[in-house]
Amino acid sequence: MTGVPDPPKPFQPLEFTLHAGTDLYRVASNDRRVNEFNPGLGGRTRFAFFGTPTIPVLYGAQTIEAAICESLLHDIPQAGGLLRPRAYRNKVGARLTVGRDLKLASFMGLGLKALKIEQSELIDTPPTTYDRTVAWAQAAYDAGFDGAAWMSRRCNTDRAYVLFGDRVLPSDLPIYPGYGQVYTAGKHLDWLIRFCAPLHVDVLVHS
Repeated sequence: MTGVPDPPKPFQPLEFTLHAGTDLYRVASNDRRVNEFNPGLGGRTRFAFFGTPTIPVLYGAQTIEAAICESLLHDIPQAGGLLRPRAYRNKVGARLTVGRDLKLASFMGLGLKALKIEQSELIDTPPTTYDRTVAWAQAAYDAGFDGAAWMSRRCNTDRAYVLFGDRVLPSDLPIYPGYGQVYTAGKHLDWLIRFCAPLHVDVLVHS
């Protein structure tokens, strides 16, 4: 695996517009509103955290399947494994609606070519590289973007997004009424079990 290069200067990524009215899905802890940005809690992730003061972020995905892959299944090996109750019982799946056009830096497709970087150097990298991949989020922020878009590492048919919390507000991402997945029991847990089974992930229902 090659190392993560520094963002080019000048930083001129292609723009991806997340249009008003687009659905955005995420899996989040049930102790905060699902359109609430993380102010900087927890460890560093691929594109967070950076800035002084810290720039809040919100991660989302094009589909609920990609959102699950990028959250609940993020650290499970590609060959499969176990999803334990402590990993999902306090999580909810949500659907948000993008309330206005958002300007995102493209870290996918021709966007990678425009930045002279390979997917393997920015997206398909392990957590040990996050101290370097986060520099690309900061570069997108410094260039005036609302966030960034890329193809999900764990579900590479679908896009993933990071949004910057002092450019995008929770009010720009209203919660879609009538949609929600709660994985503690019942039909949503059953759905999660069925979704994970062909991915060689066994969802344990007892601790």
